[in-house]
Amino acid sequence: MKHYKQATLTLAGAAAVLASTGAFAQSSVTLYGIVDTGIGYLSNQAPSTGATSGGKSVVKMLEGVWGGERFGLTGSEDLGGGTKTIFKLEEGFNLDNGTMGKSGLAFNRASWVGLDNAKFGTFTAGRQYTPYYTMLSPYSPTTWLTGAYGAHPGDLDALDTDYRVNNGLVYTSPSFGGFKVSGMYALGGVAGSFNAGSTWSVAAQYLMGSAGIAVGFARFNNATNGGGAWSTSSTAYSGTGEQGVSSITNGYQNAAAQQRFAVTGGYKFSPQWDVSATYSNVQYLPGISSGFTDKAIFNTGGVVLHFRPASAWDLAAGYSYTRATKANGIQDAASYQQVNLTQLYSLSKHTRIYVLEAYQHANGQTLSTSGKAVNATASIGEQSASATRSQFAATLGINHQF
Repeated sequence: MKHYKQATLTLAGAAAVLASTGAFAQSSVTLYGIVDTGIGYLSNQAPSTGATSGGKSVVKMLEGVWGGERFGLTGSEDLGGGTKTIFKLEEGFNLDNGTMGKSGLAFNRASWVGLDNAKFGTFTAGRQYTPYYTMLSPYSPTTWLTGAYGAHPGDLDALDTDYRVNNGLVYTSPSFGGFKVSGMYALGGVAGSFNAGSTWSVAAQYLMGSAGIAVGFARFNNATNGGGAWSTSSTAYSGTGEQGVSSITNGYQNAAAQQRFAVTGGYKFSPQWDVSATYSNVQYLPGISSGFTDKAIFNTGGVVLHFRPASAWDLAAGYSYTRATKANGIQDAASYQQVNLTQLYSLSKHTRIYVLEAYQHANGQTLSTSGKAVNATASIGEQSASATRSQFAATLGINHQF
């Protein structure tokens, strides 16, 4: 979801003045962004959270389907000796109504500063993605299927861009023969407890010619001791409350912690064909204030085939299967099968049109917000939950990157 080139603003006159004084030598600032909107069809949208009947089809405007809408500033300054200062400020927005991506967060997508050295690696501090996401994302299903439709049900394994972490300290090593590692610790800032509200993540990536593989782990601890309500002090907070809540996980809210392990990989057969695959294990751990008592586990496997018949075309097809384990009194564990198709045509270097289709079917039972076993319902990507077990979605959209 991040295929775009950034356009650098050149302030020649100002740069000449700064250079003559020796201040901020060899520094640069880049303004970039994405605008994206489309018309979408959803076959069966639930009228309210947790509803199991009464769904209706809907046609509506959908923003940020191919690429999350944003504008941002990124920059660097050469400090000498191969070291430079780097920063990024990125705001998400809704093109269809002009609102902020997350209310109350000026730079909700990213706000960090750090140091980079080709020999020693990169260290950044601020609001940013986990290594679990950044290392695994090259082979994520959202690369060609988009997070809006192609993320695994409810973005259960956080391979889309929803999990942005506050107070994060991240180190990423240089590449050693194609091998790279990264680690994060995000401070919870909760008085009396160093662990409460914290997030930590580690990941590694190995790239070799046409093939690559990545493995990562992330743990998000609740901001209150023992698993009370997820609060704004939680490092995983993204502006709308507890992360990872959808019709798939409604019954596992107020978890003491969420943790995710995933492996992604891919192989490029030719300039036209490549394939990627994903496996993830997601766990919701109960606490004293949780609405469930047993650890909830979800396993997902998926594959995406990408075909580029001509330079202007990108076509993709994907399949994923998600299955929960039996827990909390559920004997018929929920499962979800999803199929995705993508057709994208580039009108120019910066503008493309796209058509997306997705179908998902759910089986078994899951836990409701009241702690009761209910029939599992479909939930395609980031879209509204279905009122029944099946759901179909399609979108025609346009995406421009600057």
